[in-house]
Amino acid sequence: MKKLLSALLFFSTISFYTNAQEIKYTNGKNAWNADSLGNQRALVKVTHNGDIAKVLIRWRRSDPNPEQKAIIVFDAQTGKRIKNILPVTLKKEYGIICFKPESGQGNYYIYYQPYNNEGRSNYPKGIYPKQEQTSDWISVKEASKIAPVTEVLEIQSINAFNSVYPMEVIATADEVTNLKAKNLEPAYLVFPESRNYPIIMRNDIPQRWILKGAQKTFTDKALRGENFSFQLGIYALKDLQNVKLKFSDLKDKAGNKISAKLISCLNTDGTAYDGNVLSKEVNVPQNQVQALWNLLTIPTTAKAGKYTGTVIVSATNAPSQTIQLNITVDAQIAKENGINEPRKQTRLTWLNSTLAQKNTVIAPYIPLQISGNSISFLGRKVELDKNGFPKQIQTFFSPEMTEITPTPNNLLYENIHFHFVRKADGKNIKMADGGVEFTKKEAGTVQWKAKSGNDSLQVDVTGSLEFDGFLAYTVKVTALKDVALKDVTMHIPFNKTAATYMMGLGQKGGLRPEQVDWKWEVATKNQDGTWLGNVNAGLQYSLRDENYVRPLNTNFYLQKPLLLPKSWGNENKGGISVGIKGSSMLANNYTGEHQMKKGDVLYYNFNLLITPFHTINTDFQWETRFYHKYSTIDSIKATGASVVNIHHANAINPWINYPFIEHAKMKKYIDEAHAKGLKVKIYNTVRELSNRAYETFPMRSLGYEIYSTGKGGGFSWLQEHVKDDYIAAWFVPEIKDAAIVNSGMSRWHNYYVEGMNWLTKNVGIDGIYLDDVAFDRITMKRVKRVLTQNGHPGIIDLHSANQYNKADGFNNSANLYMEHFPYLNRLWFGEYFDYEKNKPDFYLTEVSGIPFGLMGEMLQDGGNPWRGMIYGMTNRLPWSGNNDPRPLWKVWDNFGMKGTKMIGYWSPNCPVKTSNAEVLATVYKKQGAALVSIASWSEKDETITLNIDWNKLGINPAKAVLTVPEVQNFQIGASIGSPTEITIPKGKGLLIVIKEKN
Repeated sequence: MKKLLSALLFFSTISFYTNAQEIKYTNGKNAWNADSLGNQRALVKVTHNGDIAKVLIRWRRSDPNPEQKAIIVFDAQTGKRIKNILPVTLKKEYGIICFKPESGQGNYYIYYQPYNNEGRSNYPKGIYPKQEQTSDWISVKEASKIAPVTEVLEIQSINAFNSVYPMEVIATADEVTNLKAKNLEPAYLVFPESRNYPIIMRNDIPQRWILKGAQKTFTDKALRGENFSFQLGIYALKDLQNVKLKFSDLKDKAGNKISAKLISCLNTDGTAYDGNVLSKEVNVPQNQVQALWNLLTIPTTAKAGKYTGTVIVSATNAPSQTIQLNITVDAQIAKENGINEPRKQTRLTWLNSTLAQKNTVIAPYIPLQISGNSISFLGRKVELDKNGFPKQIQTFFSPEMTEITPTPNNLLYENIHFHFVRKADGKNIKMADGGVEFTKKEAGTVQWKAKSGNDSLQVDVTGSLEFDGFLAYTVKVTALKDVALKDVTMHIPFNKTAATYMMGLGQKGGLRPEQVDWKWEVATKNQDGTWLGNVNAGLQYSLRDENYVRPLNTNFYLQKPLLLPKSWGNENKGGISVGIKGSSMLANNYTGEHQMKKGDVLYYNFNLLITPFHTINTDFQWETRFYHKYSTIDSIKATGASVVNIHHANAINPWINYPFIEHAKMKKYIDEAHAKGLKVKIYNTVRELSNRAYETFPMRSLGYEIYSTGKGGGFSWLQEHVKDDYIAAWFVPEIKDAAIVNSGMSRWHNYYVEGMNWLTKNVGIDGIYLDDVAFDRITMKRVKRVLTQNGHPGIIDLHSANQYNKADGFNNSANLYMEHFPYLNRLWFGEYFDYEKNKPDFYLTEVSGIPFGLMGEMLQDGGNPWRGMIYGMTNRLPWSGNNDPRPLWKVWDNFGMKGTKMIGYWSPNCPVKTSNAEVLATVYKKQGAALVSIASWSEKDETITLNIDWNKLGINPAKAVLTVPEVQNFQIGASIGSPTEITIPKGKGLLIVIKEKN
């Protein structure tokens, strides 16, 4: 009986404090070290004398397992840590803690989510330690007899960004039970919520909703022209299937109307990244909360006043509910639809944007031209066979890649074709081809269809070619009766000269091996195709089916790898072999045995990219010099650089891939740069997104559409607010910017394009710096269109760390990102690339960009400046290690590189060659002069002679003067006089100027 009375007394005490204590939540203004003490603390006041203070904190925590997390107490008066503490009870709803108040009466801080950062600084693992054992100054039994009379003054978050109030202050179990009892709805409760309070929690409902109660009305205000939004929080009392919203028109008393067609639910309807209509099913598990975000752009023509309407909430397995909407429209017109106030979620509308979606031709490309079954475009031509596949592919680029010529380079030895091989007799099933029918003829896109077949199989081919050289094929194979196939193959027979180099399928970029045999291994290999080609003619292809989903990349491939194509992969029986067959170099794409029942359908889809995309722009290379760091404009201008790359994690672009918060500072900086003749590009890509994005939780409400599923963890903010089911990405310790991995192709790309448009128009950016890419060519084209609008330069350079490793699925950076190359201005493929051990063919294919119409720069350890100059590359300030590029820039300026013709060692027209095959020469030629770049890949010092074709060089040898210009940390100046023996040190080289005397 005595125990029962003690228990009743104890719980009545808890109940008293629960009801009596109105806790205030405040901003701690970074007053303590969160990395050791955590982000939340309670300020308590001891009002009595004694050796033991006991406090009941009604903290209403949303974090899981509080009983497993330590408690730390500090004396606010002395700043010292209290040693003697005893957490009596730690639950999500409340905590009861005893401690020794060493200063007696006064204030004390109780930290209840302390963590430590372990692991890499940029990929931390936030660890929440358990309670340390303290001296037995008091037992639990003794503590239970003490009344908790210490006063809780407030709960403080380290700063406003870490605040849990009000949407992460949970309701108690009793409150939820009472709420259910007061509402007769058997399936779900609806909580209309303002856009100012994004719904965060999924497994708890906020105390705010207990105080408000389940509502049947929503009331708010909006401006004319504003991108208005609001939420409906659905709390499922049982599993809900296919939740839908149906809106009525909004009307005022005078009969003015805002059409229901203008209102949509972001979670169920929208526009996909490729412009197609998006429809999603929303299911809500029992006892979980689902936020439904609703968008309405108020017409600028709307009359001011109060508008009313309804939204009907329905589910296939539950009764519908009707919520009344009361929207007061102010007479004021919102500026730019209110997107200047993103905290109001006015930019959520961007997620459904179709901006720059129309496939208009982008410079320097030209409109597609059709003649019969041939389609011509910049520097290339495709002739279609009667089955819809390419009969011939031609390029017209010179070997030097500096001009387009009338002489074609034929890629194919014969047409691309399929073989369907019967299992019974091993013979090819003959098909009757129906011919090509063009279904679209536009400047930017040409589409066609073709049909082939016989009595057992029907092959429906849909093809499209875009202005940049991208060919996409959908190949639908239908069984008209049961058929057993020994193999299905697609043959791409290359001309041998058009397949000199290879990259992909586990092959490092370089000279093509004699034979390559490859099998699908999607769980660990991000490989589904290859590039084969020469410098001025090549073809990348990739094999896919109708279920293709873009995998993650850049350290995260293994967490979301490729899906094995049902057709090409065929339960890992498929593969690719590449090798010489007769007079051709054959890429044989095979599937192995298939058993197809009547009516079965398989998709043998594939994409082709015809390279190069355009000629190299050497003048851009010589004139455009990047400075890759946020520094003062004057200091950058003094280096001779012409373009500033603003990375993230600095004053004007602090938050990764979310450059909208400090845009005013960014604009001021860019305005100064423009006034002083410099351009400014910013870091902004898609792969991961800062947790500072205003739209984080609205986008989390979309499930896995924008954020990838994952094991969670990472920095404390992510664990405490996002909680679970995400992948923690890049983290910046200095500013605590914690990114989350994007899921792949999503409506975030629509937002990304709109954001680029806004930055170009309002902030004045001159382009972007891409640090790897997690979107496809559709988004890249849209980005290029908005960046180059109204005469803006729209400069894009792409950096990639070497993707050929386990975490990235052993793909080649150039192969992975080739679809983006048509819209880039420069490559920076340098991190983890080895410039010392790799051969010239690797430089050419994987680093230089030249076979694709691009030029590049080096990075890792400053690169090799002698070898780099063979490809027109230096490194980049200030990421230059010991190889400052400015001495080479000075040589460029003194020689006058602008207007020169670059003739690389790979060209048969190169007028200067050396006597050693491992020592290569590239010539930069102009009227009466040439700069000769020599670099060695030999393992030892070499003595060479120059073999000069003076006619090709255009210089009279009798008047030629050869000099070695002085270049700091590169070479010592000298006069050669006439061609003679030259010593080239191992791994280095020489620059020689040849001029004709007047």
